[in-house]
Amino acid sequence: MAATASTSNQVRNKPSQAKWLGYVLALRPWSFAASFIPVLLGSVLSYNYNYNSTQSFSWPIFLLTVIVTLSVHGAGNLVNTYYDFHRGVDYDGADDRTLIDHLLTADEVVRFGAILYTIACFAFAVIVCFSQARMEVLAFVFFGGLSGSFQYTGGFGFKYYALGDIMIFISFGPIAVLFAFIAQAGVCVVRVVYYAIPLVLITEAILHSNNARDLESDKRAGIITLAIILGYKRSYILYVILLFTPYLIFACMAIISSPFYALPLITLYGGLNLEKQFRQGNLRKLPVETARLNLLLGIMYVLSCFLTGDI
Repeated sequence: MAATASTSNQVRNKPSQAKWLGYVLALRPWSFAASFIPVLLGSVLSYNYNYNSTQSFSWPIFLLTVIVTLSVHGAGNLVNTYYDFHRGVDYDGADDRTLIDHLLTADEVVRFGAILYTIACFAFAVIVCFSQARMEVLAFVFFGGLSGSFQYTGGFGFKYYALGDIMIFISFGPIAVLFAFIAQAGVCVVRVVYYAIPLVLITEAILHSNNARDLESDKRAGIITLAIILGYKRSYILYVILLFTPYLIFACMAIISSPFYALPLITLYGGLNLEKQFRQGNLRKLPVETARLNLLLGIMYVLSCFLTGDI
């Protein structure tokens, strides 16, 4: 009888475990570095600013900022899953298997996205209570990022009209860095945006490699991406520009400002390997591996900003 009961429990647990795995996979956690690193950068820049102005750094605000950003990012991924599936963009060989393999239902994806947006709004409300920043300034940046994460594929659907690159450039660069900085420092310093440029170029390389890989399937689905407009060869050239321009920026910063900015250059070999993969047509895992480079390069960049104390 005991053996029978144990077997019965295992049978009941398998669907539950599969469901939880579906929720995790739907979030695409491998992509979170693209939003976490800009928040980390904005927080370090605010730390440098607060140190120079004798203000203290708030760890609770930092944690809440991370919750806000990752929740909005995760919800945006779910919106992308839902609309890509219903527009026929996802196909049998697609990386996102959430709805294709019935890991979750469409309703569950919608509910999960709504929950994450709610969590983000609640965490934002708490930040407003503790931050010295003006509420309208914080709200403008926050809701700009939130609407961008939805409008990428939902609403207007910028992705489907070759405008998704612009949304990603804004959302995962200036908005994320500014939000983290303003929440901590309490003021808006425009030059902080310039520090976001190297990171957002690598982030854009993640998106572009994904669109280049899916060029033919996206074309069959009737949508328009920048990769489709450029074609494969020009998409390769753009990827190389996005991938290596940050290294040129770091080299210039190291010469002009501080040798610490040379730290991200230790990831250059990884960038050369990614360029080789694209040139040889090995695009299957290129977006994930570009995201991994983004994480390593981003950590080195944030560390260099911390060591220099620049703002």
